[in-house]
Amino acid sequence: MSFSSQVKEELQRIKPEKHCCMLSELSALTQTCASLRLSGGGRVRVVYEVENAALAKRIFLLLKKRMEITPVLEFNRHKRLGGRRLSVLTVPEAESRRLLIALHMIQESENGVIFKGVPRAAMTRRCCRASFLRAAFLGAGAVTSPEKGYHLEFTSSGARAETLLKILEKSGIEGHVTQRRDADIVYLKKGDAVADCLALMGAHASLLEMENIRIRRDGRNQANRARNCDEANLKKQLSAGERQAKAIVAYSLAHSLSALPRELQEIGRLRMLHPEASLEELGQMLPTPLGKSGVNHRMRRLMALIDTNENKE
Repeated sequence: MSFSSQVKEELQRIKPEKHCCMLSELSALTQTCASLRLSGGGRVRVVYEVENAALAKRIFLLLKKRMEITPVLEFNRHKRLGGRRLSVLTVPEAESRRLLIALHMIQESENGVIFKGVPRAAMTRRCCRASFLRAAFLGAGAVTSPEKGYHLEFTSSGARAETLLKILEKSGIEGHVTQRRDADIVYLKKGDAVADCLALMGAHASLLEMENIRIRRDGRNQANRARNCDEANLKKQLSAGERQAKAIVAYSLAHSLSALPRELQEIGRLRMLHPEASLEELGQMLPTPLGKSGVNHRMRRLMALIDTNENKE
């Protein structure tokens, strides 16, 4: 099972209890999964088409419990989708009008005139925002496995995309919009934003799994950075040691190290024999062991003397 399917399965188990939350879910599901079938004379039917049987059951129960509507349930094979079975829920004409008015998708004036309104979108109550996002994700959402990266998205269009962005912003979650084919994609790209959205929708088990994966990924990244840093330091150390050894060899051939103070002779000979050794390692090879700071001081004195001699020549 993909991580996206896992999140949806977890969200399916959450049952909204408040009437306002049920209406918010119905609003999001109607906008993402339903189409309007016109019959002439202003008659219209709301038809939901979904592949997931569990989601079809959820829509059925929400309509029955919140709106006291019993839709007609059918199953069709969709040729364009490779023969996959679709669950089709059709709301009768009289009930469709009542549903659309309740969702603010159409409005009725005092003289009975019907006109299109702005779909109901929960903004004030946190529980209703969570219900709206949960249903929008169930209807047209997807999330990438945390092993591959952090990306959660809702397929939408026009005003619906703006509504989703406003709900996310109201909840303190940063969202963005991009175009893909003929749809607007509202997406979250940062790990914290994806985590906050999962928490708001109620996918706590999936969130815990994501956080565990994030911890493992961060641990691997830190280990890789440390290894890369160690490799870079080692290369730098080898390069510096080789340059010092070459300079000391050239000086020794031209002038001999015997004329130098004893401590510089010792460190010079060790560097020629061990160009790959670190300063700490050179310090432990001395007749009287010396720390990194002391070895560095002697090496700087020796290299300064060699540089001065080269400049004179």
